[in-house]
Formats: sequence, C-alpha cells, structure tokens
Amino acid sequence: MNEALLQFIWQYSLYKPTALQTADGETLTIIYCGKLNRDAGPDFTEAKVKVGSTTLVGNVELHIKSSDWLKHGHQNDTAYKNLVLHVVYENDVSDVAGNIPVLELKKHIPQDVLVRYTGLMHAPQKLPCAGQHERIKSITKEGWLSRLLAERWEQKLGDWNVLLENSAEDWRNLLYWRTAANFGFKTNATPFLMLAQSLPLNIPTKHKDNLMQIEALLFGQAGMLEDDFVDDYPRELQREYDYLRKKYKLKPIAGHLWKFLRMRPANFPTVRIAQFAALIHKSLHLFSQIIETHSVKEIEPLLDVTASSYWDTHFQFDSAQEQRSPKSLGKSSIQNIIINTIAPIQFLYAAKQDTYKLQEKALQLLESVPAEKNNITRLWEENGWQAVNAAQSQALLQLYNNYCSSKRCLECTIGLNIIKAPN
Repeated sequence: MNEALLQFIWQYSLYKPTALQTADGETLTIIYCGKLNRDAGPDFTEAKVKVGSTTLVGNVELHIKSSDWLKHGHQNDTAYKNLVLHVVYENDVSDVAGNIPVLELKKHIPQDVLVRYTGLMHAPQKLPCAGQHERIKSITKEGWLSRLLAERWEQKLGDWNVLLENSAEDWRNLLYWRTAANFGFKTNATPFLMLAQSLPLNIPTKHKDNLMQIEALLFGQAGMLEDDFVDDYPRELQREYDYLRKKYKLKPIAGHLWKFLRMRPANFPTVRIAQFAALIHKSLHLFSQIIETHSVKEIEPLLDVTASSYWDTHFQFDSAQEQRSPKSLGKSSIQNIIINTIAPIQFLYAAKQDTYKLQEKALQLLESVPAEKNNITRLWEENGWQAVNAAQSQALLQLYNNYCSSKRCLECTIGLNIIKAPN
C-alpha cells in the first residue's frame, strides 16, 4: 500500500461502502469523496460525509498510518483545520488528529483490487497491461487515445509557443525552425534546429534561386565546411560560404554536434541538409501553402524534394559510392514531417486564430496519414493494439512514453478500468 494507491481507491470508491464506521464506532456514510487536490494542503476538498446523524462538509486527509499525521507535522498546519474525515489504511495510533473522525479503510478494501494493482506494478513485460487491455471497451480506449493526443500536442505546442514568441510571432520562422528540426528526425533534431536558428530565414530566402548558395549557407553554418576537401563540389561550397559568411557576419555551429554513428547512410545529416536546401530552393511561400492545405495528396508534392546531383553518388563529402541513387526525401519521411510538423503547426495556428473548424481539419489531416512504424507501435501491435492512423500511433507513443514506461497505471484510463473491473 502507498498513498497514491490509497488516494486512487478513495477517489474511485474501490472499497465496500456499507457498514462503514469511524474509529469511535459511529456509523459513517460517504456522500461525496471530494475533489482530488494536487497542490499543498489536504488530499481532497469539498467532501461531504455523514457521521452518525450529522452531515459534514469539508476536507479529507489520507495516510497509510494514522501516526503519519504527526510525522508530516499536520498538527501545526492551519491548512488542516477544516477536516471532516481522516482516512487511514491502518489506525495504529488513536486520537492523533484531535476530534476529527477517523476511518480505517484496510478491512473495507477488496483483496482483488490490490491483486490487480500489484499485477500491473510487477508486470515483467514492457507493457504492464499486456494481455488485459483487450477486454477494455473500444469506446473507452478511443476516448483515452483522443485525450493522449491532446496531451502530446499540448506538451509539444507549449515549446513551439515559446519559439513563436522568440520570433516575434513570425509563423514563417516557426515553420522554418520546426521543419529543420524534423529533417534531423530524433537523432539530429537539436543540431538541425540550432543550424536553422543560426541562419535567419531572410538570408537563404534572398538566395532561393541559387541552390549552390543555399547549400553553402546550410553546410557552412552546420560547421561541415572546415576540412581540406578533394572534390570540386565541397571546395566550391567553401568558396561560396567564405564570401556569404563575411557578408552576413555569420557564425557556424560546432560540427561535432552532428551524429553519424549507427545511422542508415540515407539518414546521414549531410544528405538531410542537402534535401533541406532543396526544399528552401523549391518553396518560397511554403507557410501560406501549408496553412491553406489540409489534404495529404496536396501536401506531399510540396515536400517532395531531391538532394542535388552530387549526392546521387555520395553520403558524405569526398566519399563516392559506386552505385548511383538520387537522394529523394521519400514518402515515409514526408509523412513523418506531416505528422510531427505540418499537422501540429496547423493546429497551433488555428488555436491562435480561435478557429475550431481549422483545428478539426488539422486533426483530420493526422487521421488521414498511415500509422507510424517504430519499436513502440510494433510493441503495441504485438500485444493486440494496432494503430489505424497517425493520430492513434501518436497517442500510443504518448501512452507508452508517459505512462507505461514509468508504471503510471493509476493515472491511466486503461489501468483504472483494469484495477476496477472484476476478473
């Protein structure tokens, strides 16, 4: 038993409500358990209970043992003056809270509730609810996924709001920064964002008709043009960057930030930077096009770019490959950008404009993209929960990362239903 579980049991009335008595032997009826308080002070507020013939309204404090009242120093805290009930798992010391009625809950908690909770907490597999979530109603699971997606976007867009404020509410800059981070995917997202922030958007925009100059600016700012090269292409990039760097007083980021190890060559940051340069070269008015487009079929061509011809035979500078292969962004990468950049920025823009219909369209855009395939979605699929679209796969990622991996089953709708439901 722990206080989080005891609060959970109290909040959802997972105890036998009949024949309740206070430690003094008075009959007790719980009319309303109260509102869970996550701030300082009593655990539940605005509770309503009936002790004997007297109805009381006020706060409720919970402890594993009644002696914890003294250990926590509540006897000297005025925040605990308005208590109508002290709920404990075990009443080991009498009258610690003065005249406040005490309820010992231990003998009223069904054993199977504790067994189901313990089963989740000590589950050996990565998903605590593996083999059990299948019996939860579909409508319950779908509702929980919707809330998880909203939670995921709330966390993500909170950071994006800061970026937006830092750019003086310039949406083009936000799209530029977040698209750059997305091109880095998970491994190189941070240096890609640093690269974009080190190169104001107006500078590559001035050179959008010259792909070589855009590449020179990006590779130079990435700190990747500081070697002695053999190939003509990187040497030409060096010459262009040397001129542009002085012209715009630019300072590159550290080249050692980029990660190449344990990556597929097609995902090397060199290739991704070349593709990002091609996107800037192609799309001058990308933000206005993105905001006005809510169809995957219309968005995909906007992001369909291929790195310049040098990269047909290279993954890194001065390291030619025998086999020629154009380095196109690829459909899965485009879908990844739609999922992690386009749909969220559309949602944020709609929220800022207070346009509910556009928010719905952003969600619908996510629902029209296939579910992501990664280790976490495969784990869910192996355990009988397959995402049908990107909205669901994003929610399942949130569920695993924020709840399952840290065993927050008491805060999860699935965990709640498993603990509450009979076997």
